Amino acid sequence: MSGATRLLPGSARRFLRTHGGPLGSVVAVRTEAPEFVLTYDDGPEPGGTDAILPVLEARGARATFFVLLTRVRRYPSLLKDVLEAGHEIALHGVDHRSISRMPYRKVLQRTADGKAELEDAIGRPVRWLRPPYGHQSLTSFRAVRAAGLEPVLWGPTALDSRDATTEERLTRVRSGAGRGAIVLSHDAYAEAEDGGRGGGRPHLDRGELASLVLDAYEQLGLRATTLSDALASGTPTRGLWFRR
Repeated sequence: MSGATRLLPGSARRFLRTHGGPLGSVVAVRTEAPEFVLTYDDGPEPGGTDAILPVLEARGARATFFVLLTRVRRYPSLLKDVLEAGHEIALHGVDHRSISRMPYRKVLQRTADGKAELEDAIGRPVRWLRPPYGHQSLTSFRAVRAAGLEPVLWGPTALDSRDATTEERLTRVRSGAGRGAIVLSHDAYAEAEDGGRGGGRPHLDRGELASLVLDAYEQLGLRATTLSDALASGTPTRGLWFRR
């Protein structure tokens, strides 16, 4: 939410989180299907992506991977593994620098170039972008849309971009769980060379956490799918999401 929306009453802010209109980012999917949208950020990365993929395959789960081009260039074979396993590829960024304070033309050029490079790498269209850190301004939102991508944020989170206990992670990933929820997870950690903050890599087994997240949603009768597959039978929920 922007500084202006923070001045609104709590009920109005809650309404705008799911009723963003033309300025809304995708935050969930309205669906009657027994499924949720599982997403991963910051990869691909050895030790993370390749630990998660076998878990997803064994459970018949599909996910949308929001990748960094700094990582795609470094680990093209892992990107190929994600694609061949039947998952969806989306753009997280050229790198992990926040775009919310960049000027319009810079965001537009970076996003358009990144979209083209990623599409060349995977041989298919790219539809979605998740802004690094979830930071975006009205300016960057407009630039991303002009570049031909839809901003996608999230609801529940696995809390796996920093150190936390397993119970803390599972509590957060269950918060807001339900049909069409977009769950934020990470298959990697953005280091300083990726434009990330660096220095705070969490200690966890990402494959084990993937299994626990799937367990938690399975208990609710929900299976993991990609954003595009969820939208094949559902409609996007759009909420105002401007954070700098």
